[in-house]
Order: sequence, then structure tokens, then C-alpha cells
Amino acid sequence: MQKTSSRLLALLSLLQTRRDWSGEDLAKRMDVSPRTVRRDIDRLRELGYPILAFKGPDGGYRLDAGSQLPPLLFDDDQAVALAVALQTATASGSGIGEAAARALNTVRQVMPSRLRHRIDMLQVTAVAPSDAHPGAQVDSRVLMALSAAIHAHEELRFDYTPAFPPPPDQDDSAARRQRRVQPHHLITWGGRWYLLAWDLDREDWRTFRVDRLSPRTPTGPRFTPRELPGGDVAAFITGRFRGSDGPGDWPCRGEVILDLPATAVAPYAPDGLVEELGPDRCRLVLGSWSWPGLASAIGRFDADFEVVGPPELKDALARLAHRYADAATGGRTAP
Repeated sequence: MQKTSSRLLALLSLLQTRRDWSGEDLAKRMDVSPRTVRRDIDRLRELGYPILAFKGPDGGYRLDAGSQLPPLLFDDDQAVALAVALQTATASGSGIGEAAARALNTVRQVMPSRLRHRIDMLQVTAVAPSDAHPGAQVDSRVLMALSAAIHAHEELRFDYTPAFPPPPDQDDSAARRQRRVQPHHLITWGGRWYLLAWDLDREDWRTFRVDRLSPRTPTGPRFTPRELPGGDVAAFITGRFRGSDGPGDWPCRGEVILDLPATAVAPYAPDGLVEELGPDRCRLVLGSWSWPGLASAIGRFDADFEVVGPPELKDALARLAHRYADAATGGRTAP
């Protein structure tokens, strides 16, 4: 028979794997008597684990959420995953870097030596995106307030600072606009936090930078969540940031034949379609937020190419050619 300490850890691990366990199932899995299971449940409760007993044909147990955090049990892979997540938390923009460092130190202290050695070897440097700056850090309390409203389906009111600063003769407080929304999702994109919500005044879906909003209390009435167009949050947000109205592809999309092998193009066109046409030629279908942007993206491959279409791409290439020629000669040519 297992020692009591080992048996308690095994029992706790089972209780964490699913919501409800009957006493008989636990006894069979632990290879002990139902009486031993009851005694071990009492010992875990004394250690601070909130284990509820429920009635039924066989009776059973459930590991419930408690008001205090008791000792946690992780397997090796979970412990390593937790340590990696805590090390990279500083780049999340959620303002929890210092707390994450303290949590990592706490977890490390209670790890077995074999896991502590693995964690010490796994040193991760989390680099924030280039556009991240101290002003973009989000108060974790704001994130919790937004999450609570999303979960409860309660309307939100908040003051929102626009992207561009107000004129010198306008007070900062006057530029902040109060918004009323039905919150839907919290999203991270490019190192920033965004709130996806239905704007009640504009009657449309909107995304708001969380570091620019200040929630007002109390929250508004409950609402029935609307169905997001397309049903896929990631696809919808990707479409919005690409410039399309809701889910969808890039608003500008073109096709060219490049005098480069497909293997040389594919790593630099993650959002594109690359088709091999020969050892030194490939077809590239690529999208962008604008036609000049698409023309510039194709030009970066530094190779001869043929435009398959559409005409808007050819026009954009011609405009860029004139612009680059002006820059190279120091003069201006006819448009």
C-alpha cells in the first residue's frame, strides 16, 4: 500500500482531472477501501483543499474553488509550461511583469530539484513588439473589470481617449468620449489589449484599445450577446485590422509571377499563396491593406516579375516607380 503522503497526492491528482468522482470509483482507482478514501478526503480538507461531498446512489466528491489558494499539484509538463508562461508574461502588456516574476520565484522554490534544474536551463527573454511602450501597459484591474462584464453579459460605460491628441486649446478631459457598449471579447494583438464590443450608439462592432479606456461604475443592464459576423473571433479581428468590414481577406489582393524559386519566397510571404512554376519561378498571390502597400511588398523580393492582375496593382506599381525615380534623381517627374 502507498504511504499516506503519496496516496494523498495521487488522490488530489485524480480529483483535479474531472469534476465529480464517486467514492467507489476513487477507491478502485486508488486500490484502497472506501473508508480509506473518506479518511484521505478529510486529510486533504485539513490541508485547505475545498472538497465537497454530494449525494447520490454511490455518493461522491468534487474539488471546489475555495476562498484561499491551497497548495497546488502539477505534473512535470504543467510545471514547465507554467514557468515559461510566467517568464513571457512581461511582454503581454497587461502590467503583471513584477507579479509574474514573484510567482515564478514562488513556484521554483517548491519544485523538485529535477524540475528546478530544467527551469533554470530554460531562460526565456520576452521581447515586446516594437510598437509597445510604457504608455500601452494595461492595469490588470481594468482587465479583470472588463472580463467580469463580458462574463456577466453586462453593458459597459467607459471614457475613451482618441488615438490622436487634442489641439493645444482643448483640454484633455474634453477629448475623452464616453462610450456605451455590449462587451464581447478581450483580445491581444501586436502586444496590445483590445476590447471587442457592440457599440450601442454607433450600432456597429468596434474594437477599443484597453490602455485608452477607463471603465465607469456601476455596469449597465444585462444583455443577450449578439452573434459575431462569421462566428470566429480571430477571423473577424484579423479582417478588421486588415481593413475589411468584418471577417474576410485583405481589401487589396494581387497576383504576380516572380523570377525566384518558391522556397526563397515562401518564408517571407506567410499570408500569401506561393506556387512553384519551375526551379527559378513561382506564382505569388498576396494581400495588403492598400494597393501601394501591396506593390511595395512585392518589390521587396528584389527580382523581376510579371503582374497577372488586377489593374489596380499595375497602377500602384506605376505610381511607385515615378515616386522612386523622383527620389533617386532628386527631381520630380510627371505623375
